[in-house]
Amino acid sequence: MRLKHLGIAWLALAAALPVSANTQFRVQKMTRTDVPLGKGQCDIRLRIDGEVEITLRGDLLSVRTISGRDARDDGSECNEPLPNRPVEGFQFEGIDGRGEVRLISGPTRQTDYQAIVRIRDNQSGEDRYHFRFSWLITGGVSPDHDRFDHLRDGDNRPGGLAWNNALHFGGRGHGSSTLSGFGEQRLFGVTVDIDRAGKILVAFRTDSGRPLSFSGAVIDFDRDSIKADVASDDRERLRGSMNLSRDDRGTVYRIWLDATNGQDRLHLNWER
Repeated sequence: MRLKHLGIAWLALAAALPVSANTQFRVQKMTRTDVPLGKGQCDIRLRIDGEVEITLRGDLLSVRTISGRDARDDGSECNEPLPNRPVEGFQFEGIDGRGEVRLISGPTRQTDYQAIVRIRDNQSGEDRYHFRFSWLITGGVSPDHDRFDHLRDGDNRPGGLAWNNALHFGGRGHGSSTLSGFGEQRLFGVTVDIDRAGKILVAFRTDSGRPLSFSGAVIDFDRDSIKADVASDDRERLRGSMNLSRDDRGTVYRIWLDATNGQDRLHLNWER
């Protein structure tokens, strides 16, 4: 009888405790182009009923339901994954939602570079919440850059450029590109993305207002430099070997390229 009473008491206590559930999903790649160059941004949009704790690490969003129904995604998007290294200029902004939205912790080494937000909604029914993480994109490679070891052996696996890139660089600089028969154009900012399959995408801002971009595959990768076989993403389809020099921090500080389509020739040189 005593055991029976203890069992009943335990069931009553368990029923009184809040139910906790977890939801996880990958945040989709942002298709908007209005985010300034050099800025990382994640707009998190969720349907919330009750109280939840939200954690973003990279592009993986985890929602722990403390009370109410499980949260639902309502169009969350990031232009870049949250870096798994120290970030500069991190900011949090609550944009929409009727309840309390509070940043618990930003991405630090102590939190394993996770951003954590708590939402408490005491009104009945769900409501749409929108908040934003933003940070400065700086040069450098994430701690998992050793995953590029397979590139030393020329293993360039098929597939498109994955958006959760293993290496991303974005920065200002200066340079020029000269195309035979068309003259010279000035180059300014550049973004470099390389995914875990060895696919590379490099895009320059130019004085004409039209980006100059190249895509292809990495053929050699080490601590100091990257070499890739690329083609221009325009009608000329100029192809050649692009060389990218890196400093001790992994920051790209110089890019040069000689390319041709068999008729026209392009010479490109950019420095940070």
